[in-house]
Amino acid sequence: MKQNPLRIGYIGVGLMGHGAAKNIVTKGYPLTVFDPYAKDSVRDLVQSGAQEAASVVDLASNSDIVFLCLPSSREVEQVVYGADGLMEASRPGMIIVDSTTAEPQATKKIGSDFAARSVQMIDAPNGRTPKEIEAGKVSTYVGGPKEAIDQVMPVFSCYADTIIRTGELGSGATMKLINNFITIGTGALIAEAVATAHKLGVDLNILVEVLSAGGANSVMFQWMKPWIVAGDDSHLQGPFRIAAKDIKTYARLADSAPAMGIMATAVVQIYQLALIQGHANQNIPVLPG
Repeated sequence: MKQNPLRIGYIGVGLMGHGAAKNIVTKGYPLTVFDPYAKDSVRDLVQSGAQEAASVVDLASNSDIVFLCLPSSREVEQVVYGADGLMEASRPGMIIVDSTTAEPQATKKIGSDFAARSVQMIDAPNGRTPKEIEAGKVSTYVGGPKEAIDQVMPVFSCYADTIIRTGELGSGATMKLINNFITIGTGALIAEAVATAHKLGVDLNILVEVLSAGGANSVMFQWMKPWIVAGDDSHLQGPFRIAAKDIKTYARLADSAPAMGIMATAVVQIYQLALIQGHANQNIPVLPG
């Protein structure tokens, strides 16, 4: 396979990062990865042709484009501004792509600091689930300078079948948070309805048929349906800990607008309860249980 001359670095190869990175390297891009907390994922990527970096500085020195896919803006800031961090290791002409579901204002601040070093930044969080990104069929919402996005577009195409340009830097994260509020909130609504139906003795197989045929149907419902009828949660590999983090981030974003957050507050509490009850690593479809 002919290699692309652009060298890609990927920091954070967990649930979503692994699938993106694997598609990038198997489709011909030289790839360097760094993630001290996901050793199994790193090992798998190395077996697929990637190189493991010893540090963020090492990764940056071998990369033209650096992707970040981390739990939150807090971890992004640690990687960027920490000792031997990405900010100091960056050089003019590099492009930083943040695929974290991040705080838009934090992303804008980081982008401004990179710009002062003649480094362009894009935010490109991903929609759908780890299952889709492994298959190269994820959606991504891309904000930032047009010329930088144009350069990275072929890389996005390695793992995304839907690429939506959303505007300036920070708009990708904003769109992702709004999208996640709707999907995660819908999950909470479905769970409450199904739990009620169960207590009323409703035949859940018939309920699923009714909901699938009417206005209550949605992608989120179809992802949850296998759990409702068969106890299979594999169609939505999104754990409660991630859902709770995302919905809390959305609630802060709405508050900063300022906008009403009545529904967001309720959804935050529903997912927080799942965490309190010890279900952090279980997937969203099990919520009706």
